[in-house]
Amino acid sequence: MVTIVGISGSLRKHSFNAGLLRAAAEAAPEECTLAIESIKEIPLYNADVEETEGIPPSVSDLKDRIAAADGLLMVTPENNNSIPGVFKNAIDWLSRPPKDRPRVFGNRPIGLMGATPGGFGTAFSQYAWLPVLRVLGAQVWSGRLLWVSGAMSKFDDEGNLTDDGVMKQLSKYMSGFADFVTRMKA
Repeated sequence: MVTIVGISGSLRKHSFNAGLLRAAAEAAPEECTLAIESIKEIPLYNADVEETEGIPPSVSDLKDRIAAADGLLMVTPENNNSIPGVFKNAIDWLSRPPKDRPRVFGNRPIGLMGATPGGFGTAFSQYAWLPVLRVLGAQVWSGRLLWVSGAMSKFDDEGNLTDDGVMKQLSKYMSGFADFVTRMKA
């Protein structure tokens, strides 16, 4: 059994990316479990807080869940053609202290996908994540790309995926990513 932790980089209640993550969990192949986690409780990174209070429990718990999983699926929004600040903040906390990076990210298979109302999907955001993930030592899967554009017409008002074409792409993506994670695990 392959275990993957999935995180949406949006805090919005009816987020397209949270909906895409829920759909990814449904589309995961039988031999794969996708556990949906949240970054909502992660505070803004502050080195003074880290020094005086240590790593917040919300961060420690998520780090442990990622470290125990075989892979990580990051479902990223795109803000101003780049990484959303709230998601980058979460990854910054998850990489602290630096000695924990190998446990949480080192050689960890990571998949990237995302949805946006814009016309280019989340291509710019996904590309912007690559140097960050490289520095952390992760192995980003590039076997299939999933950039959902025009999200307003592909999700309902609660953020649920309603587009059959995207769902088919998502099933192929999840199958390929699960295979990649299995190969990396071996």
